[in-house]
Amino acid sequence: MDYESFYKLKLHPFSSSPDDRFYYNSPKHSKAILKLTHSAETMLGLAILVGDIGTGKTTLSRILLDNLSSTDEFEVALLVMIHSEITPIWMLKKIGNQFGVELETDDKVEIISSIYQQLMKLKEEGKKAVVLIDEANMLQNKDIMEELRGLLNIQFEEGHLITFILFGLPEMEDYLKLDKPLYQRVSMRILLGALSPESTNAYINHRLSVAGRENPLFTIEAMDVIHKFSKGKPRMINTICDNVLLEGYLLKKPLIDELLVREVVQDLGLSE
Repeated sequence: MDYESFYKLKLHPFSSSPDDRFYYNSPKHSKAILKLTHSAETMLGLAILVGDIGTGKTTLSRILLDNLSSTDEFEVALLVMIHSEITPIWMLKKIGNQFGVELETDDKVEIISSIYQQLMKLKEEGKKAVVLIDEANMLQNKDIMEELRGLLNIQFEEGHLITFILFGLPEMEDYLKLDKPLYQRVSMRILLGALSPESTNAYINHRLSVAGRENPLFTIEAMDVIHKFSKGKPRMINTICDNVLLEGYLLKKPLIDELLVREVVQDLGLSE
């Protein structure tokens, strides 16, 4: 038996991997999605979402991707930056490929021309081109910023021909400022903060409900301690809850209380 069976759960409720099934639409996350959707609809050009590690930026990027892709109004691409050694040519070709442009050349002029033609085609079809970039704090090259600015130079009465929405850590803004004219084009900036105590409690109960739990599993006091030590960051909430449920199962505790949570957070090395 594992803790899912012991606690009558059908799914693993506190995985560290993004899973849309468990998405909790907190007031902060709901507001961010509405603003980012507005930036795409009105073709603002450049919007950024900034948040600390574990606040849910990647989850929001996937939710926004699904939402925009579900309509015929948008042509959406998602790029995930996994390292900082990215060249402008790689970035341009990646954007082109995401929009269906076959690029065999490394000639920048040809690449940009091909992207422009495809963007114009999408515009004529009534579609708005949107590029979501997750982990955009990995874009640390001034030359890349200049290429993004170049694509944003193409504007019409309705707005920009392409909209970039960047998700990243706070230092992302420092890298954007390497090209000050680009940073000045940020039309929307969203700061994704931590969950409140009330939202933390609702987040925990929501994930347990999705996993199949029908009755309360954590005491109010236990959830308050989880919020205190997680600082309201979803990723850390998941880590604490996962460890707490495993410990609770090993001790055969039917209800998670404050004392057990405090013991687990101490084992995890989390400080006051």
